Amino acid sequence: MQRFDHADTDALVAAASAEMEAELRAALDARGKASLMLSGGSSPKPVYERLAQADLPWDGVVVSLVDERWVPAGAPGSNADFIKACFAGTPAERAQFIPLYNGHDSAAAGIEAAEQALALAPQPFDIVVLGMGGDAHTASWFPNSGGLDAALDADNPATLCAVDATGCPVAGDHTDRITLTYSAVARARHVMLLLPGAAKRDVFDASRDKPLNDAPVGVLSGLDTLSVHTLGPSA
Repeated sequence: MQRFDHADTDALVAAASAEMEAELRAALDARGKASLMLSGGSSPKPVYERLAQADLPWDGVVVSLVDERWVPAGAPGSNADFIKACFAGTPAERAQFIPLYNGHDSAAAGIEAAEQALALAPQPFDIVVLGMGGDAHTASWFPNSGGLDAALDADNPATLCAVDATGCPVAGDHTDRITLTYSAVARARHVMLLLPGAAKRDVFDASRDKPLNDAPVGVLSGLDTLSVHTLGPSA
């Protein structure tokens, strides 16, 4: 794990977007295609908007989602809509986008079709970008949620799984989720965790001493491929 503690938000955005651009360029140079898995949320928005202006052969980049609320495009909470809005009117708009929602009645019912769609993305994924909530969840790995054991199982061969976040306050009204598994994240060539605030940095640091069911983000600490971008000096 590499950790970068930035002086301010502008420095974090510049460093994180430059790192993502470099990883994409290396993948495109080496293999002619690249895969970029993105999380939703306000924290990564300026990073994505900066990256979207990069002079890359975006036609060779496949973009999809780390996780998604089980809602169609156009509905409140859609991460697909969020990513498309970040890339709209930029060079990154040329990238191929693969949504995870596919119209089935539930995430569990749509897993097989979502796996088939995501199989079009080069794997292992070149970059997986994660955020974190104040409850120590990342992706849709919510503490003590239904499906969390399967999501965090390092031996789970699946790329995606369904999560029932009923009872998890941070999930809000959108409790039916689809998410990358930890095993899929762990196979990625590069994993980035964005923690743009001292409070989130402290939650992540504390997670390493807690059970994974209570602080799922702690599972990332052992990844050699992880880079963590935070604000402020290390505690």
